[in-house]
Amino acid sequence: MAPDRLRVSVGTASVLGLLKYRLAVPPTTAYIMSYTEGSCTANCAFCAQARDHTADKEHLSRVVWPDFTLESVLEGFRNPAMNVLERICVQVIIYPGFLQDTLSLVKLFRRETELPVSVDICPVSPEALQELKDAGADRIGIPLDGSTPEIFDKVKGKGVKASYRWKNHFKALQTAVEIFGETHVGSNIIVGLGETERDVVELIQRLHNLKIMPVLFAFTPLKGTRLEHLPQPPVDSYRRLQAARYLIVHRKARLSDIQFSDEGRITGYGDVDLAEALSDGEAFRTTGCPGCNRPFYNERPSGPFYNYPRPLSGEEVKTELRLIGVEQDD
Repeated sequence: MAPDRLRVSVGTASVLGLLKYRLAVPPTTAYIMSYTEGSCTANCAFCAQARDHTADKEHLSRVVWPDFTLESVLEGFRNPAMNVLERICVQVIIYPGFLQDTLSLVKLFRRETELPVSVDICPVSPEALQELKDAGADRIGIPLDGSTPEIFDKVKGKGVKASYRWKNHFKALQTAVEIFGETHVGSNIIVGLGETERDVVELIQRLHNLKIMPVLFAFTPLKGTRLEHLPQPPVDSYRRLQAARYLIVHRKARLSDIQFSDEGRITGYGDVDLAEALSDGEAFRTTGCPGCNRPFYNERPSGPFYNYPRPLSGEEVKTELRLIGVEQDD
């Protein structure tokens, strides 16, 4: 049986007609989060849902997630206020019974809507991954978040008295590829947790080699979490990493082509003509499953954007390219 309440991102709730909220950019994926009266039993240092944190549980990153009855959410899908949705993404909070609740939700959404369903979840058994696919999920995300084993351990493993382990996450990701197929598995990388740019690019290349989609997020501090005083990463650094990800994923460059300073900062991209390769601005947009634009997850609507939730204008492309040292001809 599916749970009787769900959390829904405020943008999704507006699209579904559950709230009246003016949207600068509507979400093109319906972002749904499992509901629990308590906290997530995981303890990630950056997350408002963590068991040891005092942060507002209505938050995940910058986004507010009010809760609604399951029936009202389903009615929203039947009669949405805006017909913009291309996908449903279920963000899974870990609590006793979370897997059965998630399976029930996936089956229900597949039965009640025509939208494909993604699931963002912790490592689960191969049998559970197969159950999720059989239930109707077409894509799966298992977030690493940290770019190195050391950072991973510090923010979501032993360093926060949690059971997550780097090698177990990678094992689950590789198993997920076997079950869901190449490029149907993703993993989040949070930029701004103390890593170097080289650390991030090395992980991007490793995931790409394994046919796993690397998904970039900018760290966002939240009051009441362990990392509430950590600043967001510099925008220019994030742009260099977005460019590297785009070039690697689209097979225009590899890790071996990219140059780094002694401090691990990107200093060049080999022989790639960046003005041409990045001219459409796609490198700077939100990464994730097809149809995912995740508006203002890491930034205010007034900017600066880390991940653009919409196509960039010509002037915006020029501005972002300048941040990585590229000038476009007029």
